Amino acid sequence: MSGEHRTVYPHIDVLFEDNHVLAVSKPVNIPSQEDATGDPDMLTILKQDLKERYNKPGNVYLGLVHRLDRPVGGAMVFAKTSKAASRLSEAVRSRSLRKRYVAVVHGTPSKANGRLVDMLYKDSRTNTVSVVPKGTEGAKEAVLDYTVLATNDKLSLVLIELHTGRPHQIRVQLSQLGHPLYGDQKYGSRLNKAGQQIALWSVQLGFPHPTSKEEIVIQAMPPAAHPWSLFQPKLIQRALQLRD
Repeated sequence: MSGEHRTVYPHIDVLFEDNHVLAVSKPVNIPSQEDATGDPDMLTILKQDLKERYNKPGNVYLGLVHRLDRPVGGAMVFAKTSKAASRLSEAVRSRSLRKRYVAVVHGTPSKANGRLVDMLYKDSRTNTVSVVPKGTEGAKEAVLDYTVLATNDKLSLVLIELHTGRPHQIRVQLSQLGHPLYGDQKYGSRLNKAGQQIALWSVQLGFPHPTSKEEIVIQAMPPAAHPWSLFQPKLIQRALQLRD
């Protein structure tokens, strides 16, 4: 089964599935895996769905290959076998798993496109990430490319190609640039109001299939809600087509 669009609990769209890979669109505010809150998480929900759908006895294997922050939605891929998990994890490490995001940010970057390179340090006690000088112990390099697609009502729609997968990377780097994400309470509290949903979405993933090596590309468009509704969906679709 491949490319079949359907929905599992509670409202998770399946983008692609075969014997090795399960790709879905993660709804916002669901953890990627179990956390201290005990709230339903993607890994548990999808395992239960596979168990019921295929009438499998005992535990179901599903490998978490990468994560999305809890408030972030969009394309996400899981491995259905340990071999697929190993190969997809290697694709993440070698950066042959391509990650593209869209975000709505405050203001308009002075350059329409560019590359951001920063050293990021994560403070595990506060679960916050900051930009630090090169050479800081424990800091890791973060790299992304961005393109401004449109500006509307003091907000800009930005396409991001992520080259490293650091915690909170997009949120921190764009805030450091002076353009925090709409709704980001952690890295843009000065401009955002409590209760706003962060406008960051995993719009496209590309990766070599773990067995056939065929290039698989999955896509999930952001919801038609504010602030996404300020921008035409075709702006995102056209930008993705130009890069493929």
